[in-house]
Amino acid sequence: MSNISSVLNSLRTGREFKQRIVHIEQLNPKAATYCTLELRLAADIHEYIRKNRILLYKHQCEVIEHAVRGHNVIVSTPTASGKTLAFNIPVFNELIQDSKSKALYLYPTKALSNDQLKVLKSMEKDIAMKIAPAIYDGDTPASRRSKIRESSRIIISNPYELHQILPWHYKWENFLSHLKYVVIDEAHQYRGVFGSNVAALLRRFRRICDFYGSKPTYILSSATLANPLEFSEKLTGLKFVHVGEDGSPKGKKYFVLYNPYFEGAGELSIHQETRKLLRVLVENDLQTLCFTISRRMAELIASWVRKDLRQSEPSMAAKVTSYRAGYLPQERREIENALKDRMLRGLTATNALELGIDIGSLDAVIISGYPGSMISTWQQAGRAGRGVGESLVVLVAFENALDQYFMQHPDVFFGGPTENAVVDLANPYIASGHILCAAAEMPIDAKSDAIYFSEDLEEILSQLEAEQLTQKTRAGWVYSGEARATEVVQINNISSEIFKVVCDGELLETMDRAQAYREAHKGAVLFHQGETYVVEKMDLDNMFVHAKRKSVDYHTQALRRADIKIEETFDSKKVHRFTLYHGRINVTEVYDAYKIIKYDKQIGTQLLSLPPLHFETTAFWFTLPEEIVDEIRKKNLNFMGGLHGAEHILANLMPLHVICDQRDIGGLSTSIHQGTQKPTIFVYDGFEGGIGLSEKVYEIISDLAKMAYDLVRHCKCESGCPACIQSPHCGDDNRPLDKQATLIVLKEFL
Repeated sequence: MSNISSVLNSLRTGREFKQRIVHIEQLNPKAATYCTLELRLAADIHEYIRKNRILLYKHQCEVIEHAVRGHNVIVSTPTASGKTLAFNIPVFNELIQDSKSKALYLYPTKALSNDQLKVLKSMEKDIAMKIAPAIYDGDTPASRRSKIRESSRIIISNPYELHQILPWHYKWENFLSHLKYVVIDEAHQYRGVFGSNVAALLRRFRRICDFYGSKPTYILSSATLANPLEFSEKLTGLKFVHVGEDGSPKGKKYFVLYNPYFEGAGELSIHQETRKLLRVLVENDLQTLCFTISRRMAELIASWVRKDLRQSEPSMAAKVTSYRAGYLPQERREIENALKDRMLRGLTATNALELGIDIGSLDAVIISGYPGSMISTWQQAGRAGRGVGESLVVLVAFENALDQYFMQHPDVFFGGPTENAVVDLANPYIASGHILCAAAEMPIDAKSDAIYFSEDLEEILSQLEAEQLTQKTRAGWVYSGEARATEVVQINNISSEIFKVVCDGELLETMDRAQAYREAHKGAVLFHQGETYVVEKMDLDNMFVHAKRKSVDYHTQALRRADIKIEETFDSKKVHRFTLYHGRINVTEVYDAYKIIKYDKQIGTQLLSLPPLHFETTAFWFTLPEEIVDEIRKKNLNFMGGLHGAEHILANLMPLHVICDQRDIGGLSTSIHQGTQKPTIFVYDGFEGGIGLSEKVYEIISDLAKMAYDLVRHCKCESGCPACIQSPHCGDDNRPLDKQATLIVLKEFL
């Protein structure tokens, strides 16, 4: 019997574990599907493939053939399926055939950039050609920048750096005029506010490439998405072909759904349950990576397990450690190499190790709490079983609606579709910010440049002119603001109101006002670079947050209440007796309290005194007819409790369909709304101008409501709990709530 089979048997039969195991899915091994390239590549590439005994998988061949023929292509196959080779071969093939051609690689993290640099240097050495690949980012010394621009034929960078260098494009003329490929790896990371900003940034970049006469081919690499073509085309503004059928081999994988809350309240916290599981796997000599929800929990769980092992397996204790942001690069490399060399047996980490950093093959992965999306779940699970060996994955459920839904519906978890990645091009704040940047890069022609930005380009430019930010000249519209446009426009947020978080005079990070209200109010616990900080003062006038480094064993969660005014209805439709709407609203949000949470239990509440937030955004909402109201009241149920519960559960389950954090969305339920004169439930985007989340949910509301109904109906609680209709973000302290009335509201969608 293998170690994995032995461990599974122990979990199935052990008193501590057997009731908590709600499902074991066996993912059967899959043989590789190989192929032969139909087109002729450069002789050096064929020699590289032969010398390294590379057998190309079907999806790799498809990517190579599309890219070489000049088709923009998005490949969305699982972790460790060989996507890197699939885009490196067409790039090197082009560089061999045209000695002037160049390529740009964009990565979301420095760790991935460093990993890719190693791969490119190795390939350069094998093929024996001068490519001089180099990283060009905020850490690149000024003394090296000019040489990289002129000599490097592959430059690795990131969207933040691209945003900063576009105004200096004339220094990049040689590189840009010969640019043949743009590779965007881990492209699914570019969604929501960040993705919408990157989409606008890439349109600015395309405009400059067009100016220098280059039309590079784009290769996007992504995790599996529900909407890969829609996503890639919105992100870049170009047409794509999709390659999604994975040809790489897979070993047998056992995926365990583990529910500490199988009878409601658990005996131990989820973190203690995770501790038990990690100890058992390490004791059974399974090299295990454990993903946790925070840096602090990564360190605590590793510390607890080391303590346990000193009692049971002293020689193993030193082979368990944690990995998180905040460690020096050299420390992280040492841990990665120790894992790859199997010197470490157990490692706890945040999602810092979710992306494709090379850490070799692992026997097992523990995912402590559903990570918020199926994309992240399968990325993390893919860390176990690289190659064809057996592997084990355990998902430990939290006591919340998303986690508990999957515990009740394994068929959805293993058979349902992945989420939609949303990129919104209509947000006026994002669009106008990048139009400002474009005007600072080159004069804008309102007619010809509309293809990059908006049909309303001239109108937006005129509005910016009224604010003395643009000016119309003979050459076109130019930027006329005082500050650098790229400093004014932040690509990871929308608002122009930027708070600076400082500790002892050192800048820790920046955040917009809404994020500061949520995460940096007085008393809030902040996590930064592996350290915890407590906010001592929030200076609203000067937009400063003063924090003190402090080690604490709790975290905080701000509570918000909202008031909504309907400004415009874009669309409406009937679903049975409901009328659904999608449109523009004006939101007033009040943050008047925050929770103090130790591990996963609330231990207190503190009041806040912050002025209200006002912003326009997009929402979907629906009204309830009188007959449903009468039905609820005739059964002596709490009508408002039903509305409130339906609002919560719909918002709680939105991330099953649209990749977002629950903090990205807001909700309101009211017995009578001034704009509809009926009982109404709203769910809205929590960002100025909206980012497309509510629009996507408006499209798939029936699927969302069915899931919500199933979850609430099957939950074992009597009146509503954190696993169904309670919300951790509710500003009304989850009152009133009525589970049976909620079911009546949701059932109408079925």
